Amino acid sequence: MGDVSEAGSKPLTPPRAASAAVTPPISAPPSQFHSPSLSRSPLLSSADHIEPADKTPKNSTPKIRTPRFITPLGSPIRRALQLTRLDPHDAWLPITESRNGNAYYAAFHTLCSGIGIQALVLPVAFTILGWTWGIITLSLAFIWQLYTLYLLVQLHESTETGMRYSRYMQLCSVTLGEKSAKWLALFPIMYLSGGTCVALIIIGGQTCKMFFDVVCGGTCTAQPPTTVEWFLIFTSAVVLLSQLPNLNSIAGVSLVGAITAFGYCTLIWVVSVVEGRTAGVSYNPVRGSTEVTRIFDVFNALGIVAFAFRGHNLILEIQATMPSDEKHPSRVPMWKGVKIAYTLVAMCLFPLAIGGYWAYGQRIPKDGGMLTALFVFHGQDTSQFILGLTSLFVIINALSSFQIYAMPAFDDMESVYVKKKKKALPWWSRAIFRAMFGYGCFFLAVAIPFLASFTGLVGGVALPVTLAYPCFIWLKVKNPKVFSPIWCINWVLGLLGMALSGVLVAAGLYVVIDRGVEVSFFNPR
Repeated sequence: MGDVSEAGSKPLTPPRAASAAVTPPISAPPSQFHSPSLSRSPLLSSADHIEPADKTPKNSTPKIRTPRFITPLGSPIRRALQLTRLDPHDAWLPITESRNGNAYYAAFHTLCSGIGIQALVLPVAFTILGWTWGIITLSLAFIWQLYTLYLLVQLHESTETGMRYSRYMQLCSVTLGEKSAKWLALFPIMYLSGGTCVALIIIGGQTCKMFFDVVCGGTCTAQPPTTVEWFLIFTSAVVLLSQLPNLNSIAGVSLVGAITAFGYCTLIWVVSVVEGRTAGVSYNPVRGSTEVTRIFDVFNALGIVAFAFRGHNLILEIQATMPSDEKHPSRVPMWKGVKIAYTLVAMCLFPLAIGGYWAYGQRIPKDGGMLTALFVFHGQDTSQFILGLTSLFVIINALSSFQIYAMPAFDDMESVYVKKKKKALPWWSRAIFRAMFGYGCFFLAVAIPFLASFTGLVGGVALPVTLAYPCFIWLKVKNPKVFSPIWCINWVLGLLGMALSGVLVAAGLYVVIDRGVEVSFFNPR
């Protein structure tokens, strides 16, 4: 009996060696300890995690074992215990610094990023495709991109590993491989971020000039600023607004951007329809002089339609601003926000394309689309208030859209410092980096103000990010049964998207070479 008693009093596990090295905890900002961003968000990496600096040491806390008959290995309860640890870098990066978002914030961001000035050139595609194929193509593209958007929302978080893929490039790297992701996805994603910001400065600066002309008219005696000066004024406003710290903090900016985007799209197509068809309007599709030219014109028009649907490269980033856990996954409010946003997107795009083509037909300007047509054909018989309000809405939307499209670039710049120093970037360094990015985009806008001439080409380059890669990533992550309906659908759409991308890039290059581009380096007009 004495032996039994002595054996029972011994500990079940040997004591931990005193000399064992303990990894020092990484301190996080105190405001992050009790926020939903840490309490409800899954981790990105389990290598290191955030702990309060004054927390009781690990070796003083007994380990709680859950009996296997209550919690089998791999069950949701066991997985939920692993979802409380976070990548320490995320607490200091602008995309994931705050995870207090909701469905409404998601709707604001998605609508602001999903609709823009590129929608105003949709009637230009109709001049090549005609009524029937124009409407069919636009409808199919809308359904296709909405499906891939749904895939991305579902892929944001893994129920098996607890990982959250908070950036599009991160998801591509994990699923496609680091080298493949750099070759296939890096350039389109970088263009959709930085290139869109350059285009927004060009559009914003030119529209500022138009707004000044409408408001001032011939009554102003002051010398108006030059186009470059308007670009600089717009860029300065952009840089000032970009000092908001993170993606969640610009939810109000995105709301204003979404309202103004819906506003100017509605104003433009309503005025165009109310004023009636222009004199000499024709709906006969434009035909090139040769068969090759006609084929490439059609593919270039498809590129314009594809470019109208943007913002997929920001969906994972927007979803990353939401809290998430096993009972309340972020995909539920995110998809709710997406449905709200894309209902409004459809209410803008289809009337713009159909109403604009009905009003102007073949006379729709190739550069500027509906906005240019409004001023060219109705500048004299439309209220100056309506023209000024439309221009103001375009300017405000460009300011707002710049913030959300620049956020991935800000995140990349700050991640270099955060990963090296293991702490947040100082506010003054953040201000300098963002100012450098803004004025760098200004320099490119002045250097290549003819960027809008490559709309079809850019649509082809960016198309895989929107229509192809989500299908391949879904197949890689979910691994559905071979030859099942979902397997076939994703393979067909993915391969078709890649093929279309190659053809659209070739068509865009051919159209640019065949028709030429009015190149004016460092001479914006």
